[in-house]
Amino acid sequence: MQNLCVLGATGSIGKSTLDVVRRHPDRFNIVALTANRQIDELVKQAVEFKPDYVVCANPDDYSLLASGLAEEGLSAKVLVGQDGLITVASLPEVDTVMAAIVGAAGLAPTYAAACAGKKILLANKEALVMSGDLFMQAVMKHKALLLPVDSEHNAIFQCLPASFCEHRDWSQLGIAKILLTGSGGPFLKTPMAELQHVTPEQACAHPNWDMGRKISVDSATMMNKGLEFIEAHWLFGVPKELIQVVIHPQSTIHSMVQYQDGSVLAQMGQSDMRIPIAHVMAFPERIDSGVAPLDFTTLASLEFLPPDFERFPNLKLAIDAVEAGQWASTALNAANEISVAAFLDGRITFLDIARINNEVLEKSASHVLSNIDEVVAYDLQSRELANRVLEGL
Repeated sequence: MQNLCVLGATGSIGKSTLDVVRRHPDRFNIVALTANRQIDELVKQAVEFKPDYVVCANPDDYSLLASGLAEEGLSAKVLVGQDGLITVASLPEVDTVMAAIVGAAGLAPTYAAACAGKKILLANKEALVMSGDLFMQAVMKHKALLLPVDSEHNAIFQCLPASFCEHRDWSQLGIAKILLTGSGGPFLKTPMAELQHVTPEQACAHPNWDMGRKISVDSATMMNKGLEFIEAHWLFGVPKELIQVVIHPQSTIHSMVQYQDGSVLAQMGQSDMRIPIAHVMAFPERIDSGVAPLDFTTLASLEFLPPDFERFPNLKLAIDAVEAGQWASTALNAANEISVAAFLDGRITFLDIARINNEVLEKSASHVLSNIDEVVAYDLQSRELANRVLEGL
């Protein structure tokens, strides 16, 4: 029986996690659930899973959450804000933390889980994008177990040698390259002239995956793949030269590992996040995820293309940020959160997202980030700069 804390329980990853828990009540016990603003949904989840703690990110929602739980006769302790998230992520009784809070808001509680030596199921890629080296140092120092939930990183993890968790020396593993696949999103073949007029609704209509709005826009710009490139660099300790992005529109192969003898191992499956979630939740065992297996007789074709950086400039910005240093990744992530929010609000065009991100990087100063507080401060500074760039458009 694993005692589980779900950070971001009302998001798509959180809901999929709870679906896996629902299928295996003998293996998982929910200790804590957290949410941003979907308080009604959080109360419904608390009714079903009876957590000891519930957390709302916004203090203004405390009364609504507390009254909702009371009406249902629940006695769960209600916590609020960043401090509440950090508290539940590091509770002594928690074995496993599903880190599924989207964006920079997930950094502090996920880092706290690492420092508490938890088993961390990492769906929040920003934790590594913003503080890669510092975060991995905390994982190693406190003997936390970090397992990737992102479908691509989970696929890579499944294709690596079984000894990888204990033996991370790439020169001894016979690995030649990581092949990081991406669908290309909804605009892979859209004429370039039409991208200026893309609407938020079109950008959020991913052809293969059911995701939140922010992540869907990131997929449409391929910033999501860029952030995953940065994450793979830190998560697997591999230099950027050994990571290759490959466009695979069908999203059947979720990523691959190429070995020095010419072999390529690929992880395949339906486009359903319950597969990687179930994998890391039960690791090193395998359990039912609730997802039907692939029917290979129905697969028409598997297509692979190189990425077009003119169509997807955000991807190039992210790859270049790895070489520039941690400050660049932090600044890029901050700028992208501001620009995507502005696009979803109808304040800027789709193509303005990359323009803002690029200008923030050009105007940012190289800076050594030596601790998490400095990372957070630089993130805030980058957001302020992004807002100024946004106002100047």
